[in-house]
Amino acid sequence: MAWIETVPEDQATGKLQEVYARLVRARGGVSEVMKVHSLHPEAMAAHLELYLEIMFGRSPLPRPLREAVGAYVSALNACRYCWAHHSAPLKRYKVSEAALEALARGEVAATGFPEAWQAALRHAEKLTRTPEAVQEADLEALRAAGWDDRAILDLTLIVGYFNFVNRVVMGLGAELEPDFLRTTGELGGSV
Repeated sequence: MAWIETVPEDQATGKLQEVYARLVRARGGVSEVMKVHSLHPEAMAAHLELYLEIMFGRSPLPRPLREAVGAYVSALNACRYCWAHHSAPLKRYKVSEAALEALARGEVAATGFPEAWQAALRHAEKLTRTPEAVQEADLEALRAAGWDDRAILDLTLIVGYFNFVNRVVMGLGAELEPDFLRTTGELGGSV
């Protein structure tokens, strides 16, 4: 249970009921991270739109890398909830347990990921830990690793999103659902 009031699915009406139904269709259920928004359905809907676009929309960043960035930022922020939700899909993408453990420890080089992915993860770390230190040269390093400006934009959006969500989760006490895996797969149904 979160530290604030939330509206159970069976008591939702109006806009909240619509967003809950969309979550069930798209993600298999309503996760706690979304449920903590239930007192503000419009914010929940906006959050969902952003999440679906940056994590599942068209992008030069492959889906597994997007999940790796989300999981890594969550590990850097010690957000166990988001780590669980975003490391689980990596297992389905056949990322090894050793690579996941390295990612959780912040040892990007030990993940065995391609160099372009490692460059993206190093940038995610810098943007998370010391955003004021990011310089244009950091973007040049991403370009040198093979990422174009659209990929850099998408990476930045994902890093910013996970820093936001980690704070929502930890700030409101969202707890990991016992059946959280049902909401960690690819998109389902019509969204």
